[in-house]
Amino acid sequence: MLKIHLLLKKEDIDRQKMRENKVAVVFDVLLATSTVASALEFGAKEVIPVLDGTEARQEATGREDGSFVLVGEYQGVTIDGFLSPNPLELKHLVQGKTVILSTTNGTIALKNSSMAGAVYAASLLNSRAVVNHILQDSEAKTIILVCSGSSNQFNVEDFYGAGYFIDCLTDLHRDKIEMTDSAFASHLFYKSNKDNAAYILSCSRVGKMLSKYGFDKEIEFAAQKSLFDVVPFLCDGKRIVTI
Repeated sequence: MLKIHLLLKKEDIDRQKMRENKVAVVFDVLLATSTVASALEFGAKEVIPVLDGTEARQEATGREDGSFVLVGEYQGVTIDGFLSPNPLELKHLVQGKTVILSTTNGTIALKNSSMAGAVYAASLLNSRAVVNHILQDSEAKTIILVCSGSSNQFNVEDFYGAGYFIDCLTDLHRDKIEMTDSAFASHLFYKSNKDNAAYILSCSRVGKMLSKYGFDKEIEFAAQKSLFDVVPFLCDGKRIVTI
C-alpha cells in the first residue's frame, strides 16, 4: 500500500523521519519549484538550491565565467546582482548552464528535505511526470508532500499543487492509497477547484504580491498543468537534475 502524507509548511519537516527511506516531493508553486522545472525544461544543466544569497555566491566561487547564472529573491524582491527567479524571464538565459537558485522558501524546503531517500521538485507544470516516475519505483512506500509555505505560514497555492499531484497519483495508481487527513483535504480542495488554477494562484497572498510587482504572466504560466515532462531530482542532497 502506498501511503501519502502532506506537510503544510517547510517548518513542519522532521529531518529524522525523512531518513526512513521516504520519498519527498516539494512544492513551491509560486515560484521556486515551478522555476526549477522550467529551468531544466529550458535546457539548464542543473539547478543548485541554496539557502540565501551569501551561499549562492559561495557556490559560484571558482566556477568558470559563463558556466552558471545566479538566480534569486528574498521576500519577493530580486537579490542585487541576481536574475529574477521567474520562469519566463529565464527561458533564453539558462541553456547548458548551472542555475544557482536562492529563494525565500522553496530552496530551503528542498534542502531541508534532503535526508529523504529521494527528493523531487514538483509544481503544476510537471506533477504528472513526477508521479509517473515515482510509480516506476517499486521501493516507494511512503510519499511525503512538502508544501513550502511562506515564513512559517500556510500557502494555498502549494496546497492546491499537492492536491493536483495526488489527483495524478490516483489516476495512475490502481492499488490502494492511504492518505493522511491533510493529504485527503488537499485532494478534495483540488477536485473542488480543478478548473480554477489561475484564479487560486492569483488570489493567493503570494500571487497578489507577484501581481503587485507586475508578474501576472508568470502566475498564468505557473498555473498550467503538466506542461512539462521533466522530473527534477535532488542528487547527493545538493544539485537538481532531470531524470
